[in-house]
Amino acid sequence: MKKNYGSERWTFINEDGEFCLDSPDKAIHLYFPLVNEMGIMSSITPELHGDIKIGYNNYLLTPVSIENLHNTRNNRDFWCFIENKGVWSVSGNSPHQRKLKFSIDEERVKLEAGFLWHRIIRKSQIFGIQAQILNFIPSENRKVELMEIKLTNIGEEDLRITPTSGIPLFCRSADNLRDHRHVTSLLHRIQTEKFGITVKPTFSFDERGHKKNEVSYGVFGVDNDDRPPLGFFPLFEDFVGEGGTLDWPEAIVCNSQNYITSDQNLEGYEAIGALKFNTISLSKGDTVSYRIVLSITEDEDFTKDLIFLSKKKFTETLKKTKYYWKEKLYLSFKTNDNIFDKWLKWVTLQPILRRIFGCSFLPHHDYGRGGRGWRDIWQDCLALLLMEPKNVRNLLLNNFAGIRFDGSNATIIGIELGEFKADRNDIPRTWSDHGTWPFMTTKLFIDQSGDIEFLLEPQYYFKDKHINRCTAHDTKWNPNQGTELSTENGLKYKGSILEHLLIQHLSSFFNVGENNNILLEGADWNDGLDMAREKGETVAFTAFFGSNILELANLLKALKIKRGIKVVELAIELNILLDTLNEPIDYSSPQEKREILGRFYKSCSHTISGEKVQINIETLISDLEKKGTWITNHIRTEEWIKNNEGYSWFNGYYDNDGKRLEGDHPKGVRMTLTGQVFPLMGGIASDEQVKNVISSVNNYLWDENVGGVRLNTNFNEILLNMGRCFGFAYGHKENGAMFSHMAVMYANALYTRRMAHEGFSILETLFRYCVDFNKSKIYPGIPEYVNQKGRGMYHYLTGSASWIILTLVTRVFGIRGELGDLLLDPMLLSSQFRDDGTTQISTQFAARKLQIMFRNKSRKDFGEYQIKNVYVNQKKVDLLRSENRVLIPRQHLEKLDDNSVHHISIELD
Repeated sequence: MKKNYGSERWTFINEDGEFCLDSPDKAIHLYFPLVNEMGIMSSITPELHGDIKIGYNNYLLTPVSIENLHNTRNNRDFWCFIENKGVWSVSGNSPHQRKLKFSIDEERVKLEAGFLWHRIIRKSQIFGIQAQILNFIPSENRKVELMEIKLTNIGEEDLRITPTSGIPLFCRSADNLRDHRHVTSLLHRIQTEKFGITVKPTFSFDERGHKKNEVSYGVFGVDNDDRPPLGFFPLFEDFVGEGGTLDWPEAIVCNSQNYITSDQNLEGYEAIGALKFNTISLSKGDTVSYRIVLSITEDEDFTKDLIFLSKKKFTETLKKTKYYWKEKLYLSFKTNDNIFDKWLKWVTLQPILRRIFGCSFLPHHDYGRGGRGWRDIWQDCLALLLMEPKNVRNLLLNNFAGIRFDGSNATIIGIELGEFKADRNDIPRTWSDHGTWPFMTTKLFIDQSGDIEFLLEPQYYFKDKHINRCTAHDTKWNPNQGTELSTENGLKYKGSILEHLLIQHLSSFFNVGENNNILLEGADWNDGLDMAREKGETVAFTAFFGSNILELANLLKALKIKRGIKVVELAIELNILLDTLNEPIDYSSPQEKREILGRFYKSCSHTISGEKVQINIETLISDLEKKGTWITNHIRTEEWIKNNEGYSWFNGYYDNDGKRLEGDHPKGVRMTLTGQVFPLMGGIASDEQVKNVISSVNNYLWDENVGGVRLNTNFNEILLNMGRCFGFAYGHKENGAMFSHMAVMYANALYTRRMAHEGFSILETLFRYCVDFNKSKIYPGIPEYVNQKGRGMYHYLTGSASWIILTLVTRVFGIRGELGDLLLDPMLLSSQFRDDGTTQISTQFAARKLQIMFRNKSRKDFGEYQIKNVYVNQKKVDLLRSENRVLIPRQHLEKLDDNSVHHISIELD
C-alpha cells in the first residue's frame, strides 16, 4: 500500500537508511552529527557550519548554538578563485551566491547522508562548476574529521581555478567565546608545516588557576595528486585583510600571493586553516578532488592523522566507517512499512549519540559542560541493553556509586568511571524522580541477563557536603575526605545494589508533603516544574515509586526461589525505614512519615555505623508490599478526579501552596500527560481508570497538528508556585509541546496495559509527523519535542529514542527477557504484517544474534491470534506457555553458536 508522508521530504535512497534531500539550505535549523568512540564530536550543516570538539575545553572550530547556524560566517569553507569569473565558495558563503538565493538563478543544493557521513552537492550554472563536499569522522581511534571536496566543470568552457580552504580555528575552551576572547588568542602558537597548519596554545586559560595546555589542533590538506598546499594564510586577520570579511576575504578576492610557506612560526593571533593550492585547469566534464584533515591530538604528533590524506586511505576509511555503523546498528525491523523500518535505523542511532555527546555539544544543546545527567544515563541504558549489552553490567554497577546514603544522588556523571558531580551548575538540588530510574534499568538488565545476583553486588555510596536530600550541609565534611561514604571508623563503606535501591525507594516513600505524596523537591522528570520546592508534590512519580516497590518485592521472591536466599544483609540504619519490622506507623499520616525520615537523616548525616544486620527476605518482601499497596490504593482513590464535562483522570501534581494542580479551572481545564503515564505503566490504575484516562487524553491533549499528544493543556497563567515551564510560551518545550519522551512513554504504558491499538496510534502518528519534512523540518529520527509551529526541536539527543526502541522490541514485537529466559509476547497489529503475512526483527539475546520472523498467514489482529509453533533454525521447540505467552529457556539459546545469526520463526494462529 502506498503511504502519504507529505509532499516535501527527504527520501531514503537504499536499504541501509541513507537518504537525500533537495534544497536543505532552505531549512535554517538543520544540522547533522558526526562522532566516533574516541570522543571527537562534530555538527555540520548544509552550508558547512557547525563545530568540532573533544570536550567543553577543547574546540577546534568556534562553538555554535542553534541561532549561529544561519547568521555566522564561520564554516568549513573552500574557496575557488576562477579566472575571468570571480570567487566562488563551495558552501555558498559569498555575497554573490547569497544574493541569488530565492531567485530563479539560485544555486542548486542537495544533501546525501548516511551512517555517519554527510555530503553536500552544490551546483552553479553561472560559474559552470559543481562541488561535492564529503565529511565524516572515521570509526578508527583518531580524533579527526575528514573532508573531501570534489570540483567538477559542468560548463562549456575550461576553468582556471585557484583553490584555498578557509576554516577559522578556535582552539580553546567554549568559555573563551565570551570570556577573554582576545587574551586567549595571545596564547596561540601557530606553525606551518608541509601539509598544513597547527595551533598549540600555551595555557588552558582559567583565572581560578591556569593550566599548561597539552592539546594541539591542526588542519592539513592535499590536492588531487596527494601534493601538499602551495602555501598558507595562517592568521585570520591576514586572510580576511583590512576591510575584508570572512565571506569576502581579501586573500581570496584578490588572489593574494602573500602566502607563507611551511616551517614558519607565528604567535599571539587568531588562526585560520587557510591552505592555498596550486592553480589548475579544469576541462569540461573533468573532476578534481582535495582532501582535508581536521585534527585534535593530545600528544602533539599528527603523523597518524596525516595518513588519512592519502586518496587510498581516505576511501578505505570511509568504507570501513560505513561498515562499522552498519554492524553497530544491528537492531532492525522489517514491517509492512519500509519507510518506518529505515526511519527506525536513525532512531536506534540516537541512544549511541547521547552516550557520547551527553546532553551537550550539538547546536540546540548549548548548555552544560559535558558529562551526562543522572536520568539520562539510566534511560539510555534501556536501549543499550537491547543493542550493546556486553558492557552494561559494569556501567550499571559504576553508576550506583553516584547514590548518596540519604537516597539522593550526584546529578552529573563524568566520562571517566567513578566521576560524579553534585550538580552541573553547583546548585544544591534533588530531582524527585531520580530514584526511580536505576531500579527500572536494573530490572530490565536482570530480566535480559538472568543475573539476579547483581542485586547482591557491593558498591560505594557518593558523599559530599550535601545531606538530607540537599536541604542541608554536612559541616564536618571536606573534599580531602573523598567522595565515598565512610563509617564511623573511617573505612569506606560498601552496601549491596539491593541496599542502594531500598534506600532510594524507602527514603522517598517517607518524603511526603501535606497531601501524602512524594515531595516534588527541585523538580521531577519535567525539569520545568522547579518552583515548588517546599510544598509541591509529584503524584506522577509517587505512582512510579509505588510500582517499583512492588516490582522490587517480586524480584526478592525470585531471589529466594531461584537462588535459595532466605536473608539479606543491610546497613542497620535501614531498620528505621523498614518500620513494619519494628513499630509500624500509620501511612495515612504525613507527619509520622516525616518523623521516620528525620530519624533516618540523623543516622547518616556525616558517617554511618558500618554495622549490618540480617533481614529475613520474607519479612522484607512483606514490608515492601505493604508500602506499594498503600501507594496504589492512595492514588486510585485520593488522586482520581472527575471534571464537569464528565472526564476522569489522575491529578499529577500539587503546587507550592499545597493545592491540586489539575482539574477544572476558570482559565480552562488543566491536565498533564505525565500524571497519567506512570499510574498506567506501573499497574496503579485500574482497568476502568485506564479507559477513562485514554478518553481524557484524547479529548484534552491530542493534537495531530504537532505529532500527537501534548504534555499538558494550556494553563493560561504564569505559575510562580509551580515552575519555569509556565513562563514558556504555550506549545514550546515543557509547556504543552508534543514532548516526544513522555508521548512515547505513554505509548509504552498503553502497551503495558495491553492496549496495542491505542499504543501504536501514538507511535505511528509521531513517526508520520517526523518523516513529513514539510512540517517537522528535521532529518530522519525523533526530536525532543515539536514546537507550536510544528518544527522538530533538539534533534538527536533525546531519551525518547531509547523508549521507542524499548517499546518496539519488548512490547510491540514482545521480545524480552524474563529472569534470563526469552519471553515471546507479541502485540503486533494485523496492519503491521507485510503482504505475505510476515514481519521481522533482528535483535540479540543471550549474546546471540537473532532474526525473529512472525508468520501470520491469516492476518489476524492482536487479541485474535496465539503463538502456535516456534522454530529455532528450522527445528521445532517445545513451548513453555504462560498466559498465552511463550518462554524459550536461556540454556536453549546458549547452546547456539555465538558467532552466527540464528533464525527464529514464530507461527501465529
